[in-house]
Amino acid sequence: MASTAEGVAPAPADKPPVALKLAHGFGSVAFGVKDGGFNYFLLLFYGTVVGVEPGLVGLAIFIALVFDAVSDPVVGYWSDNLRSRWGRRHPFMYAAALPVGLSYFLLWSPPEWSQTGLFIYLTVLAVTIRTFITFYETPSSALLPELSRDYEERTSIQAYRLFFGWVGGNAMSVLMFGVLLTGPLGMRDPDGFRTYGVVASVLMVTAILVSAMGTHHRIPTFSKPSPSPERFSLRRILREMFEILSERSFIALFIATVIFSIALGVNTSLAFLMLNYFWGFSEFQIFIWTTTVFISAAMSFFIAPFAVRKLGKKHATIALGLLAFTIQPLPVLLRLVDLMPENGDPILFPIMLAVNIFDLALIIAVQTVSYSMIADLVESNQVRTGRRNEGVYYAAMTFTRKTTQGLGVLAAGLILSLIAFPEGEEPSAVPQDTLWQLGAFYAPTLLILWMAALYCLSRYKIDKAQHEANLAALAEVKSD
Repeated sequence: MASTAEGVAPAPADKPPVALKLAHGFGSVAFGVKDGGFNYFLLLFYGTVVGVEPGLVGLAIFIALVFDAVSDPVVGYWSDNLRSRWGRRHPFMYAAALPVGLSYFLLWSPPEWSQTGLFIYLTVLAVTIRTFITFYETPSSALLPELSRDYEERTSIQAYRLFFGWVGGNAMSVLMFGVLLTGPLGMRDPDGFRTYGVVASVLMVTAILVSAMGTHHRIPTFSKPSPSPERFSLRRILREMFEILSERSFIALFIATVIFSIALGVNTSLAFLMLNYFWGFSEFQIFIWTTTVFISAAMSFFIAPFAVRKLGKKHATIALGLLAFTIQPLPVLLRLVDLMPENGDPILFPIMLAVNIFDLALIIAVQTVSYSMIADLVESNQVRTGRRNEGVYYAAMTFTRKTTQGLGVLAAGLILSLIAFPEGEEPSAVPQDTLWQLGAFYAPTLLILWMAALYCLSRYKIDKAQHEANLAALAEVKSD
């Protein structure tokens, strides 16, 4: 166990200053902007503005996901074992900044090529962007366990990160729908998308550099890779990764994250249809709905740390989740039995808006606490194996977030196919029976997925007492 001590750096302050939390958290703006662009605008832009066949756009994104399947764990493991004067993480973070900005700018300013040429152009840029986002996001996220080893403080640090991720992504959506796409061409305005590309690229580069430079001074306090008598080999890498990922608490958290991501994919994919068709809200009301995400993110910033202090991480996640995931489908279920105001009633939108603000705050809080639970796996794994592998853990979660939402999109598509939802019809032209079926599939599907995810989280075993015991065991090894 002597080698373990070499991998343990001086313990960081239990409560890092607010400036450090802000710097680390602000970096998640880059991932939030990229995620929003890929989820909401990429298919719209290339399919309707540029004129690429939607199937080719989907294929390009799928190819990028295949590359993610390789790059995420590779970058995670590589950053766990890198030795440099800038530590294990920061070389990746600095290296990502300019490639991310340049490739994201080019993505929204495509040349006038053929279908094949544009498909290749989109595929190359999608792979490049997602790979270099991994170069930044995985090492940056993996800094969290080393910024503080305090059980509750880690949730506070994660709250900053989730807050900026949601705010950054949503700010670009508000800019698009409220400013850039409001001209005569509306959603088909290529200049609006080009301007978005410039603004988004500058914001992403700024976020990455601010985060990297703002945490740079803490490098001497971060752990170094533990030396190993074995030479690097594929066999060693696979064995170590199996050891890391075989911990039961990690498996519980991983499966829960997969199910959460699928549920989010269903919710995101059907959000516009539910708001515009099921509830009959206007485009302006939907825009107002979008802007209130900032309120929800701010509320969650305080809810998550408070809940952890009172309940501990696992119980806080379950309690918040039970509340959030029953509130979310409740209005739909009430509408199905005619207990909600009719569409067009002046009271309907304020009721739904208030419910959504509170519910989304709870959902973001659940994400915050569940992601902070990853940090506590690091010391548990170090006690078992003698190695710190933050990068591998966070790479697994990052990959899950990026890929399984696609399963949610698939599930949403199956729902629309089952109810034979008409394409291109105005809300008033869709039969009421079809809208009722949409709600009848939407609400129970989400409820089942959310409850399954919470059940998996209940199998997570590391509480505050176990975490502190792990820290004590590592401190004892270090002192030997």
